[in-house]
Amino acid sequence: MTHPRITDSHCHLDFPDFDETRPEVIARAVEAGVHRMVTICTRLKNEPLVRKIAEDNDPVFYAAGTHPMSVADEPMATVDELVALSQHPKFVGIGETGLDYHYPADSAEVQKTSLKIHVQAAQETGLPLIIHARAADDDMADILSTAYKAKPYTCVMHCFSSSAELAKAALDCGFYLSMSGIAAFPKSQELRDIFASAPLDRLLVETDSPYLAPPPYRGKRNEPSYSVHTAQKGAEVFGIDYAEFAAATEANFDRLFAKAAGWSPA
Repeated sequence: MTHPRITDSHCHLDFPDFDETRPEVIARAVEAGVHRMVTICTRLKNEPLVRKIAEDNDPVFYAAGTHPMSVADEPMATVDELVALSQHPKFVGIGETGLDYHYPADSAEVQKTSLKIHVQAAQETGLPLIIHARAADDDMADILSTAYKAKPYTCVMHCFSSSAELAKAALDCGFYLSMSGIAAFPKSQELRDIFASAPLDRLLVETDSPYLAPPPYRGKRNEPSYSVHTAQKGAEVFGIDYAEFAAATEANFDRLFAKAAGWSPA
């Protein structure tokens, strides 16, 4: 039986959770119809490992940046460094970067500086910016939209679970919202309503694995194959069949991550 093809637009295959089973995890994803995965490097010192996972596995692409929750402990990225990394044929996005004020935000200023560097790298490379946003909606909307007005760029709000206001600010700039397992949690109706009011041609699906497994795997280690369960919930939210939702998110991924869409094995 062939499954409709989808892409897990955000996972962390370099995390130790996958050290013992990485080839099996990737094979299970492909078998489930998840024919592409973007694995995300969150600390630039780990980029060689993340790059190797992409080089060794045809279905895997990668992106790199400094996660906002790591930015206080890591050397500040530079635009030149990110632009240089972007030359790799399987490097398809800038980040994840963003703002996270969930914990006492004594690093808020350094997070903003880092975010602006990543935005500039996205503007210079033409690759999509991958944003992590938590408890920072006003600053996030202000920085992203101000930069967009100065020089347009493309962007995905990864694992979107913020306010309707931030969703609107992102969509107004032509950005994309990515649906994670959170959207399939029983108590996430308000979030599902935000997705339902967004244009279907601006949505992606992801796992953010090893985190945030959707039902029926909630509480267990997440993996790329489970993005199917999130996509099934997405189809339900839009009142369309799974194949149609899968095709829409594939077209969206190809449009946003054009470098991945154009890649072919040597």
